[in-house]
Amino acid sequence: MKLISIGTFAREVGLTPTTLRRMHKTGDLVPTYVSKGGTRYYSAEQLKKFSHQESQSNLVIGYCRVSTPAQKDDLEKQVENVKAYMYAKGYEFEIIRDIGSGINYKKKGLRALIEKINNQEVSKVVILYKDRLVRFGFELIEYLCTINHVEIEIIDKTEQSKEQELTDDLIQIITVFANRLYSQRSKKTKKLIEEVKQNASREEDPASADA
Repeated sequence: MKLISIGTFAREVGLTPTTLRRMHKTGDLVPTYVSKGGTRYYSAEQLKKFSHQESQSNLVIGYCRVSTPAQKDDLEKQVENVKAYMYAKGYEFEIIRDIGSGINYKKKGLRALIEKINNQEVSKVVILYKDRLVRFGFELIEYLCTINHVEIEIIDKTEQSKEQELTDDLIQIITVFANRLYSQRSKKTKKLIEEVKQNASREEDPASADA
């Protein structure tokens, strides 16, 4: 097996020998062989693996979300906008598409994104609008990104949520709490949800409210 000296390995991966020695002590990167005199040597496999990890850490994720399958056209427009932005920035990127409410934290795409963040596989997450990530709890995910050295980049910082999406999210929130208070089949729960829907409809159609 061919071994690579610490000096050569350091040049190949863009680090200093001092950094490699520190990584050895912390266990982050243990040399394949250490001579009796204390000289560290690394394998070609370690070089390949480490270089791959470094390239992964530079990856940018574009996260795009809509609330319902009926909004697939909106999702594709969102993807196009995010892609155009990242191409202009020169990012090496992947796109994660998600369909589901902004208060649903079990979405497949969101979970995949959080896993990548937690594994430090990406350097940046790009979203078109802040609420495309989550409706509530943005600060918690932002903190998770911070401790994993991942940046969240918001393309447009204006609020762009559609009224129907906000209504759907509100209904979900009320449903969860009403079910806990009154049970799912309770008349109070059904009445409360129906009132929210009716109020939302009147807001969308002012003419009907004045009739």
